[in-house]
Order: sequence, then C-alpha cells, then structure tokens
Amino acid sequence: MGFSDIYSSAFKKRNQNHFASIVRVAMANGVIDDQEKLFLDRLARKLEIGEVKYEEILKNYNTHPINPPSSFERRLERLYDLARMVYADGMKRDSQVEILKKVTVGLGFNPENAKYVVDKALALVDNGVDVDDFIDGIKKMNQ
Repeated sequence: MGFSDIYSSAFKKRNQNHFASIVRVAMANGVIDDQEKLFLDRLARKLEIGEVKYEEILKNYNTHPINPPSSFERRLERLYDLARMVYADGMKRDSQVEILKKVTVGLGFNPENAKYVVDKALALVDNGVDVDDFIDGIKKMNQ
C-alpha cells in the first residue's frame, strides 16, 4: 500500500465519520424525513461516500467516532454542515440541538461555550449565510 492509498483511506474515513455525525443529528427524533434525506444525499456525494457505505452509516451511525479536524477553519466547516442539518426539514428540534451541542464539544469546542457556539451557529444558518459568512460570524464571536 502506497502513501497516497493511506492518505486516501484516512481522508475517506474522516468524511465517513463526519457524515455519521450529521446522521446522528438527523436521527435525533428517530426518523429521517424527506428534506433531511435530500440533504444527506447531497452531502454524501460531496463527501464521496458511496451507496453501500451510505447505507451502512445510516444503520450504524453511532459506531463512528467524532474525529475533530486539527484546523479551526475545518472544524467550523463541519459545524456549518451540522447546523444546516438541524434546519434541513425546516424545523429546529430540541433533541437535535442537544445532540449538536455534544457533537460540538466532540469537534473540540470548549464545553463551557458549547451552548453559545451552537446558538450562534444556528442563528447564522437560520439567516441563510453561506459557509464563508458562517466562518466569519463564528470567528467574530471569539474576538
């Protein structure tokens, strides 16, 4: 196995774990509705998750760890994806917000600030910002 194969494998695993975290948020109410499914389908394509792995993750999403990226910017991109899942079906549920707080801590955010970070993230997503404005908005709250 060459170096590029190891990198590719690790990259795919990180994407799968990130996808599983998003499925975890979607499953907070016990079901994935049509809008959430559409979001997951688009994200799976973006993250290069094949159909077989997609189905496997849907069945076993809790077995995947939350692996935080080392870069703050990448953590914010993941938080953006997760916050968008909360609104994928047009409704923000308390159970999804609670899971998002836990995943946010798993991404490496300070547990004492998790509620504040999640509230800010959800407000930004609710306002329809793109990923760049989301990152800027979260960074500004840390200044």
